[in-house]
Amino acid sequence: MVMTDPVSPHPSVNPADVPVFDALASYEANVRQRLANFANPRLEGRRLLAELFGTFLLVLVAAGAGMMDHAFPGTVSRSAAVVAPGLMVMAVILFMGKVSGAHLNPAVSIAFALRRDFPWGRVPAYVVAQLAGASLAVLALQAVLGAPARYGATVSAPGHPVMAAFWMELLLTTGLVSVILGTASGAQNVGMFGALGVGGYVALAGLWGSPLSGASMNPARSFGPDLVAGAFTDYWVYVAGPLAGAVLAVAIAYGLRGPGGGTTGSTAAQGTLLAEPLDAGDS
Repeated sequence: MVMTDPVSPHPSVNPADVPVFDALASYEANVRQRLANFANPRLEGRRLLAELFGTFLLVLVAAGAGMMDHAFPGTVSRSAAVVAPGLMVMAVILFMGKVSGAHLNPAVSIAFALRRDFPWGRVPAYVVAQLAGASLAVLALQAVLGAPARYGATVSAPGHPVMAAFWMELLLTTGLVSVILGTASGAQNVGMFGALGVGGYVALAGLWGSPLSGASMNPARSFGPDLVAGAFTDYWVYVAGPLAGAVLAVAIAYGLRGPGGGTTGSTAAQGTLLAEPLDAGDS
């Protein structure tokens, strides 16, 4: 029989465990409060600001490399141009991943939604924030550097079929989204160190894949320069390729780890300001 200490409300099995019980109760109350406030529009605004600012920073270096090299010829090598976005992604995930999940990419938002780690109803606002952040970055670069936006665009390699660029974007994005979903899963959750995997993959993919397609892997990254330049030549490649790659990565994740929708994946996708696993009826 469990004896109760008349002074303490906790069972007196082991008084040393009382702080642990108190901590667990506090944690449970905190989680319940976060779930109760899940739809708080003020916090959603923080998430959208994080996505806008994070994508702004990503495109600032991704498109900025080509525009900087045009303004100051010979100063930015191809290796630097493709490694810089990977380092920026790593930094953004580390400093604000807990706010919004640091998607920075419509293909990632859609993949998380397909995986049932992110509500479909919040995808459109995330995508708009990402596209806006990318466009603002290119406008800022053009104003500061005086270089045309087209020098920051992703384009398929001259003399090669456009379909080859599409397949390259599909393959590269399949790998990128697989890394993102894998590091966010309950089976292989590595916390904020996932930033190393994602940022490292972006840099590695760019080192070998950029000559053919520019290694965008991100419809927002390609959208910004094309919108500001007013030229959407072959933009479909940088929408269809990454989206198809994201869908394939979700299918692979299902084969490797089963269905998503768990607490760990939902927390990684939504950030930890608020997070809730999606129920069967949610979409």
